Amino acid sequence: MEQLISSYKQGNVILFVGAGVSMNLGLPSWNDLIAKIAEDLNYDPDIYKTLGNHYALAEYYRIKKGNIGSLRSWMDRNWHSSEIKIESSNIHKLITAADFPIIYTTNYDRWLEYAFDHYKKPYSKISSVADLTKLKANSTQIVKFHGDFDDDKSIVFDETSYFERLEFETPLDIKLRSDVLGKSVLFIGYGLADVNLRFLFYKLSKLWKLNNNGEAQPRSYIFSPTPNPVQEAILDQWGISMLSSEIDDHGEALKNFLEKFV
Repeated sequence: MEQLISSYKQGNVILFVGAGVSMNLGLPSWNDLIAKIAEDLNYDPDIYKTLGNHYALAEYYRIKKGNIGSLRSWMDRNWHSSEIKIESSNIHKLITAADFPIIYTTNYDRWLEYAFDHYKKPYSKISSVADLTKLKANSTQIVKFHGDFDDDKSIVFDETSYFERLEFETPLDIKLRSDVLGKSVLFIGYGLADVNLRFLFYKLSKLWKLNNNGEAQPRSYIFSPTPNPVQEAILDQWGISMLSSEIDDHGEALKNFLEKFV
């Protein structure tokens, strides 16, 4: 933790925000989304969930419907309910107060942007290569790595878009490779079994090994509320240190962790 805080004080830490942070606001889960897809396709949700993984089930929806426009609208409405109050999320408040120079997120929703708006913190949202020309000086960059609700085509939603994401050759991937050179990455809100996250770890580790044989690789970090010695050993070989908590409540554990930066 001391090494991470030291890098943070020097402005050398990039934050990566996963679904666990948005779930803190009570947003629907992927299981809720798949249940909605099943109903739209006239399937029993419990049966539909057995027919493939989340990405394959979402792909089938796109094939049958032709596009995800109506579903994306449903997601937008349900994930941005007027009943959700961003000021109620201490986690979002702490993220904005921490002044990370760059925040990457794999979440589609706008709650990070809403938090920055609410607390009057300057930011630049980046979801496509066109946004790179609109960066504001002295503002946090919020990079929507899996797309944004404002652009249906940018959303990594089904199996095809997921495989395209794994090619790691888009303009945002090139930006990521540039951003992480010489900096540490801190991951919060991710499950250790998340294949997107694990592939990203692998690619970052490979990137460093191609440059100086990995000798100059800064340590990166993941906060996991629950200790896991198996995953800790695996991640360590990729240059990732796991930080965990003794607090049982996951939301409270993450809040306590973020307070150390503020």
